[in-house]
Amino acid sequence: MDNLTKAQRSRCMRNVRTRHTDIELRLATALRSAGYRFTLHSRDLPGSPDLVFKEARIAVFVDGDFWHGWRLPAWEAKLSAFWREKLRRNRQRDTATQRKLRQRGWQVLRIWEHQLERDFAQCVSRVERKLMAGTPLMKSLSLRTGARPHRGH
Repeated sequence: MDNLTKAQRSRCMRNVRTRHTDIELRLATALRSAGYRFTLHSRDLPGSPDLVFKEARIAVFVDGDFWHGWRLPAWEAKLSAFWREKLRRNRQRDTATQRKLRQRGWQVLRIWEHQLERDFAQCVSRVERKLMAGTPLMKSLSLRTGARPHRGH
């Protein structure tokens, strides 16, 4: 891709899926089947979080390892200048988005692609624990029944 012109690179980048990726849909399906309700890609929030639990004010991002630069400092030397800069900007945007959401009173949870691939059930559990900790109704339900809430969001 380094040999391409800027216009050609731009056309290639448009073909990259940014919403409804396989890993994101897999997580969304598991949470919906557990009874949780949420919005996908809420455009009224900074960064259009992948999963938005409005009542609990929890935004979940499902980040691809490459596109969001997981461990970028460890392997950025292998990249061309274009990709190094592109991924650095992505990481800066992610940090700014997280800060904006927190300033608005939202909790932010980031789940990486490799985490979902390595231990999917643990990632689902992370979201559920965040929901339990962040919502009084969820807390009281889980304390009284010891069970997962059904249709909590």
